[in-house]
Amino acid sequence: MIDMNTIDQMRRPSKSEQMMAIASLPAFSSILSGIHSEQTEIEIEETGERIKIPFRALAFLGDILKAMGEGKPVSIVPLATEVTTQKAAEILGCSRPYLVKLLEEGAIDFVKVGKHRRIKFEDVVSYRQKMKDQQKKNIIEIMGFDEELGLYDS
Repeated sequence: MIDMNTIDQMRRPSKSEQMMAIASLPAFSSILSGIHSEQTEIEIEETGERIKIPFRALAFLGDILKAMGEGKPVSIVPLATEVTTQKAAEILGCSRPYLVKLLEEGAIDFVKVGKHRRIKFEDVVSYRQKMKDQQKKNIIEIMGFDEELGLYDS
């Protein structure tokens, strides 16, 4: 398991970080489109140091800038990371007992380590997305019923 501080530190970018990301993304994307090598080298202007990094790492940086520009919280967590039931409940925005109920019902896969349940981070995020998709579908369905009854003007 990794240090869960990475999940704890997920926060929305500040306005200045968001503006900086918005301003730098077009130039960064343009530079990325001109790179045709798997191994790239960047230079840190403040120190003059040159660092070789994989192209995919630069591509991730582009994704991070895009998300920050949209004001979304950003955190990088390896997909195979396992989280505790408490951490999973925090990510889902529910109580730990409710999460345990979901686990026991089979809604989310988990493994037991001794007496403790562990859930893959990617399964928690996948479940959260599935719930958001279901909520969206339900809202659209309710709006459809309201339109049929003449309660909602589209």
